[in-house]
Amino acid sequence: MTDEQIAQALRRADAVARRAMAMGRHPFGAVLIAPDGETVLAEQGNIDTVHHAEATLARHAARNWPADYLWQCTLVTTFEPCAMCAGTAYWANIGRIVYGAEEADLLALTGDHPENPTLSLPCREVFARGQKAVEVIGPVPALTGEMIATHRGFWETR
Repeated sequence: MTDEQIAQALRRADAVARRAMAMGRHPFGAVLIAPDGETVLAEQGNIDTVHHAEATLARHAARNWPADYLWQCTLVTTFEPCAMCAGTAYWANIGRIVYGAEEADLLALTGDHPENPTLSLPCREVFARGQKAVEVIGPVPALTGEMIATHRGFWETR
């Protein structure tokens, strides 16, 4: 994906996160991008603390597209995938992950909030333990601030 395609996809994922927030859910969003780098195959907002946007989207993808096709696709998400979401994307055979802001940024926003007990386990470490090389692009410094902005004030009101 080009830098422009990445920016477009991250902004789309952030729009999905804002919709999730408008429905009373945690403001995380993810989109699945086709091998052409532009076509959005699916999008998903956060559902709850165990049905994260990325994992839910990866499960949907695994049910609907063959593994060899998914290996050419990109899961784009507003924040770095947690260990659960990284593992689900790995098992779904999604070949590339792009994220806007890292887990450390999320921890700075949420602190010890009981609805989002972050894990200090970078997705690259999860993928490094696997048998296939999932490409990871992120954080994307030019858009990190936009991803964080969606969360400003959210966690204090929960």
